[in-house]
Amino acid sequence: MKIILLNGRTCNYQDYCGLPLKVVNSLRAKRLSLRIDEKQHIPVLTIPKRCGERRVKEFLDANHDWVINMMARLPAATKFSDGEEISFFGKNYVVKYCPENRITEFCDNILKVSGDEEFLHRRVSDFLKAQSLKILSEMTVQKARVIDCRVKSVAVKDTRSRWGSCTTSGHISYNWRICMAPMEVIDYLVSHESAHLRHHDHSNNFWQCVEGLCPLYKETRRWLKTHGKSLYKYI
Repeated sequence: MKIILLNGRTCNYQDYCGLPLKVVNSLRAKRLSLRIDEKQHIPVLTIPKRCGERRVKEFLDANHDWVINMMARLPAATKFSDGEEISFFGKNYVVKYCPENRITEFCDNILKVSGDEEFLHRRVSDFLKAQSLKILSEMTVQKARVIDCRVKSVAVKDTRSRWGSCTTSGHISYNWRICMAPMEVIDYLVSHESAHLRHHDHSNNFWQCVEGLCPLYKETRRWLKTHGKSLYKYI
């Protein structure tokens, strides 16, 4: 990506870095920063206003090994395929392409996928998102009821890194990929976001509330931090 600097010169930091690179010019940023977009599998470089080309290149040089290591840890991007085994809310299913089916549906331990085979991945992901919304909505309402709170709405989104969020007005959203995590991990995430209905921070009172909803939250939270990236292999 070519960037026009304040002095009018053009610099292609992607060519300099030797890696695919997304560059963001930010008027708000106060310093250079690098992060990994796990959804798009690409490093993101944020450049603040009035940052010179030399400083950016020095920053890229200093963090080159870090970027390489972090990118190597990401699972290879893949798509759902016929015959693949997937987990959905703690139960394993085998994806099976069934062109004769009129709908995509679960049948025992089989996920039967209808339609044209070239759209199999999209049909599977759309189906999982729709089913996840139903289940996560029910789970969230139940958790909120335990702590005497009300949730305004529940949504399932294709977020880049966050597993969930809760607004101060009570709107909760989840990353759709959480449906493929172990059931106890899903329970933790729902407990976490539901607890934010009462505590809009991460204070001791908040974590006590989480523990009341999910007693083993420390172990499941650790799983999400350690293994959560593996769920991002599905683009």
